[in-house]
Amino acid sequence: MLPESASEPLRSRLLTGVPALRHRNFRLFVVGQGISLIGYWMQSVAQGWLVYRLQERPLDLGKVAFAGYLPILFLAPLAGVVADRLPRRPVLLLTQTLLMLLALALAVIVWLGVATVPIVIGFAAAGGLVGALDIPTRQSFLIEMASPEDLPNAIAVNSAIFNGARVVGPAIAGSLLNVAGEAGCFFLNAASYLAVLAALARMRIPRSSRARHAQPLGAGFVSGLRYVWGVPVLRNLLLLLGIVCALGVQYVVLMPVFAKTVFGAGAEGYGLLLTAAGIGSMTSSLQLATRRYSRLQHRRNLLLGLATFAVAVLGVAVSPRFEMALLCQVFAGWGMIRYLATTNTLLQLAVDEGYRGRMMGLHAVMFLGTQPIGGLALGALAQQFGARRAALVSASTALAAAAWLAFRLRRLALRERRARAAA
Repeated sequence: MLPESASEPLRSRLLTGVPALRHRNFRLFVVGQGISLIGYWMQSVAQGWLVYRLQERPLDLGKVAFAGYLPILFLAPLAGVVADRLPRRPVLLLTQTLLMLLALALAVIVWLGVATVPIVIGFAAAGGLVGALDIPTRQSFLIEMASPEDLPNAIAVNSAIFNGARVVGPAIAGSLLNVAGEAGCFFLNAASYLAVLAALARMRIPRSSRARHAQPLGAGFVSGLRYVWGVPVLRNLLLLLGIVCALGVQYVVLMPVFAKTVFGAGAEGYGLLLTAAGIGSMTSSLQLATRRYSRLQHRRNLLLGLATFAVAVLGVAVSPRFEMALLCQVFAGWGMIRYLATTNTLLQLAVDEGYRGRMMGLHAVMFLGTQPIGGLALGALAQQFGARRAALVSASTALAAAAWLAFRLRRLALRERRARAAA
């Protein structure tokens, strides 16, 4: 343990480099959410392995993804209205408790040996129902735990803990699957929710000054949709995000097939593929969390991340060896997080506070709600034509999106240059 005289400069440097950690509530969130997310990634790995083990049909992986994300597609916009209307911490206490109970129930079913693909699909759908409310509320809650000026850093740190858990969780799950089976991973995930519930309970949240909206849910959603559509930067970022996440990011549903069928690497290989992507994601998140970026740098990060992700997924699709696929996964994770985290940052910087929850509801739709269609389509393609060709579809989608983004950013730069010249 460091002496107090040595730990104080270290703490000072940490708070200077990561200013969001100056806020006690956010520090609690980082610890609790970090532990909970390790459990989440363990369950994610175990669930994919369980579904593919039961009948070895790639389409089943797409069905589970479809069931989990479909509720988000339809309900997250309305949940965003709730996030703008109700105190966010009590809502999160409720949603995290429900997710814990779902994980515990699935663990018991798998432990008893009565799990089937339809049962897993049902639990995925139930988790999606709760997640439709949890995700926009949790994303909107960041500004209440950190000040507005530290919000970009809080978003980057949130991404860092998500991807740090993405490194640790799959690595643990890959080893634990051979020892305790899928049920062990599910039990540990249920226990991990206690950490985030304790963190939320200990927070001291000041009374919010944001306006409460008395309009009905439908009217609140329509007004939020009109607002977002009328702000070009919000509209374009969300539409691009939806396309990339629908068919690009969803290549991850193919990883059990790559591990077991393409490379013959088994459960540990599956965990390594996800861990490799998590290492890249963690590296990217830490880079974003320890620097402040200008508007121009945010745009460059957006394009660099998307282009790197597209090329790396292409590499995974054509890799002749497992080791090469692992390397490509590192770059895929790095690029994916640089693109996704920068998109989230630009959206939250551009939105008015009164519409933050509704905008994050639409963000959840584009980030997660579009993925059921992509997951089902890629699962069907993998079953018909093989996992490699399905992954090529993901890579091609991301490459086309990167080309469009480069074109739009070039036009924007030229327009701004002309405006400066005229001024």
